[in-house]
Amino acid sequence: MALILILGVSAAAQAASRIKDVADFEGIRDNLLVGYGLVVGLDGTGDSLTNAPFTRQSLQAMLERFGVNIRDAGTFRTNNIAAVMVTAVLPPFARHGSRIDVTVSTMGDAKSLQGGTLLVTPLLGADGEVYGVAQGAVAISGFRAQGAAAQITRGVPTSGRIANGAIVEREVGFELASLPVLRLALRNPDLTTARRISQAISTFAGVPTARALDPSTVHIDIPERWRNDIIGFMTGIEQLQIEADQMARVVIDERSGTIVMGPNVRIDTVAIAQGQLTVRITEMPQVSQPLPFSPGATAVPGIAGTSAATGQVQVPRIGPDGQPVRDAQGNFVFDTITQAVPGTGTPTIPGGAVGGAQTVVVPRTDIQVDDQAERRMGILPRGVSLQELVDGLNALGVGPRDMITILQAIKAAGALQAEIQVM
Repeated sequence: MALILILGVSAAAQAASRIKDVADFEGIRDNLLVGYGLVVGLDGTGDSLTNAPFTRQSLQAMLERFGVNIRDAGTFRTNNIAAVMVTAVLPPFARHGSRIDVTVSTMGDAKSLQGGTLLVTPLLGADGEVYGVAQGAVAISGFRAQGAAAQITRGVPTSGRIANGAIVEREVGFELASLPVLRLALRNPDLTTARRISQAISTFAGVPTARALDPSTVHIDIPERWRNDIIGFMTGIEQLQIEADQMARVVIDERSGTIVMGPNVRIDTVAIAQGQLTVRITEMPQVSQPLPFSPGATAVPGIAGTSAATGQVQVPRIGPDGQPVRDAQGNFVFDTITQAVPGTGTPTIPGGAVGGAQTVVVPRTDIQVDDQAERRMGILPRGVSLQELVDGLNALGVGPRDMITILQAIKAAGALQAEIQVM
């Protein structure tokens, strides 16, 4: 009895999740940054200025800032520079002077960023303000090699990263300690989960301080005894264990044949029969080889399934000048010669010669018809679980592709008590 109780408590603990893993506190969020810059120092793998006019304009503007005027220099060519977009994620509570990683991606026809260095690039937020500045050597995870007749590309050489490549210049104003209330946003909205979270928080606080506003939001009034320690209160909430509920759902990816079913999938009583006709034709020709030193003859290809025999044929006579010879009346002169005439003689195996042992190819065709006669109709009773459903379909020999069709047919029949989501 004690062992059963321990196992039950263990299973319940494994099914529970922390609030930290199913919800986020509103206000504590990342911010996306983006910028436009130039990568220099490429080994001939940068943008061509004729195909990327924005790279040319950016290069001119950059050099003019350093007092170099190339607008009157006429046509100039370089492929050691590339225009790039720089993206970064500003984490919550990032302070002035801290460093973040950035991702660099080409915009033009650059072949690779290997060996390149990103010049100073301002990173803007959604409000148009500069929140960081990026610069540094670009590290890529791929490479590209090309010759006269072949090329090889591994990974994506036109995109790279700069670890700690940006410095935070502006902080996002958010004072956590001065918040009068807290709000939790569920990552997977669900009414049952939201109510369980509110009940767990009220139990932890000792007073009814939390309530679910909707399937994705839980409102929390900070108790008086936690006013001076909001961080400790939030830490305690994050570690609370709750059992997250979810809708019965079947997710299908028809491109790869992947099926994912939740634990709450149930079906009503339904009979299933699945099968398909398969015809398999296999050609296995056999070669009949005569024994050594057997009397035989060289095979001459025949026409219309007959062997070639020797006969008298007439051919035009050719003169020394390479032209057909004519007699006094102007008619062509023919000579009678002896040669093998295809299509004559006794009908035999194509390619064989008359008389003697021969090497012949004997066709062999194997035709198999699989009508799935060994498969039977299966009956799944009402309220079966996910494991029983999968076992029943596997017992019918159903593969992933056929299982997709069966699940959709069960749903159309109204027997599948779950939502089907096709990706």
